[in-house]
Amino acid sequence: MTTKPSTRTATGRGLTTGTLVAGLLAVCLAQIGLAIPATLNGLFQSDLHPVGSQLTWISDAFLLPVAVLELTFGLLGDLFGRKRLLIGGASLLAAGELVSATASGIHQLWAGQALAGLGAAALFPTSLAILAAGTTSPAQRARVIAMWAALLSTGGFLAPLLGGITATYGSWRWSFVVVTAIAAASAAVSALFAVNSSAPAGRSLDVAGQLTIGLGLFSLLYAIIQGPTDGWASPSIIIAFALAAVFLAAFVLAEKRAKSPLLRLDLFRNRAFAVASVVAVVGMFAFLGTAYSVSIRLGPVQDQAPMRTALAFVLLNGITLVMLPLTERLLRTAAPGLLLGAGLLLIAAGDYWAATLPITDSAFTSLILPLGLVGLGFAITVSSITATAVNTVPVHLAGMASATTNLLRDFGFTLGPAIIGAVALSRAASNFSDSLHDSALPGALKGAGTAVLDEGGPLAVNGASTTSPKLADLHPLALDALGHGYSIGFVVCGSTALFSALLALATLRSRAAPHADSTEH
Repeated sequence: MTTKPSTRTATGRGLTTGTLVAGLLAVCLAQIGLAIPATLNGLFQSDLHPVGSQLTWISDAFLLPVAVLELTFGLLGDLFGRKRLLIGGASLLAAGELVSATASGIHQLWAGQALAGLGAAALFPTSLAILAAGTTSPAQRARVIAMWAALLSTGGFLAPLLGGITATYGSWRWSFVVVTAIAAASAAVSALFAVNSSAPAGRSLDVAGQLTIGLGLFSLLYAIIQGPTDGWASPSIIIAFALAAVFLAAFVLAEKRAKSPLLRLDLFRNRAFAVASVVAVVGMFAFLGTAYSVSIRLGPVQDQAPMRTALAFVLLNGITLVMLPLTERLLRTAAPGLLLGAGLLLIAAGDYWAATLPITDSAFTSLILPLGLVGLGFAITVSSITATAVNTVPVHLAGMASATTNLLRDFGFTLGPAIIGAVALSRAASNFSDSLHDSALPGALKGAGTAVLDEGGPLAVNGASTTSPKLADLHPLALDALGHGYSIGFVVCGSTALFSALLALATLRSRAAPHADSTEH
């Protein structure tokens, strides 16, 4: 399919101010939508009473369509024009957030977040591709990528502030109402000011590729998230893992045979792109796993005010915006391996530090330095991953490269809550059960604690023992078990960040020269 869009394209004119504003607003909006539930986990727990893995599914209901559909939306933007996807993605996100704002139960909230995630899946790759298509030099591209990454993180720290303020002075529902308004504004700005671009040459829809990767990723994430609730040896979880392996293998075969593949596997022959892809998954898993652990620690476990969680997320995300001038300079002058390695080492150091904090320590000052290290590391890492991947492919493949990088990054984000939730809750449930069995508590109270644990997991025990005087003696055991579980979560995140750092330092030793190919339409 080689049909060219009838609207004006950006490359011939350079990057216009309207396109720049529309693209940056779109990625900021998408990240606000992605990050907003984490601030509100404590309120969801107390208001909607999710049990087992239901709390994890609130975040992953948004992240799953993002991870599954980003490649497809990157392709659709290349084929039919990126401006349309900016408008449509923002509109879908607005509709999903409105459904979430009016949710009467956990299932409607899941549906709203899934619809909003569908919109974000269009916005993440399209916003980067429309900006990259308008650049005319490597220096301008580095500057634009740094700005895109900064607005990504801006959305990440605006979301918890928005959640904290609306939850403090209203309810969690108002958070979604405000995001709806931002999404409507983004759609309007894109419609009025963005200049269209596309790269349709040699590209067409890849139905087999989309079906296999979609089913494969869904099966994998379902197994990881439901494992602690259903049991890792249960038939449903074993079948889900098996289906994930089958469908992901089928995706590779489908892409090898497709005339116009959803993902060109030969991109991974480029060492810099391949390493950036691995780091995008593993490194970003470490970052969002950290953010999820912090949100659960401060919210459902310690029952701190939403603004405390908001301030923690400002530390995690806000540093990227402050560092924008330095990041832009580093992207043009430093070796990508050094940048990636340094950023990931900082994330690892912050995680290992956070793992040493006792769960009984509710002072916010204890979190400032470890979370500051993670935030500083993320500021360096997220820009470096994007620049390394996009700058090492021809310009006419920028849409595919940005969509692939976004998919892998957001798949890593999706794995964060899924894996850390599974590890922490499984460990906490085991610790609580052992401690309860060994305690001198009355038999009736032990029975009640076991019943609550079986029904809703350790978070449910922690919440019930806080509000019910009859179960108050269970609270120290539940608190200690959850603290131990999420400390292990921080260690897992730190270890994966350390692995990614060593991989980047070992394999990316020289600066990548960006391709000058300019066959973009």
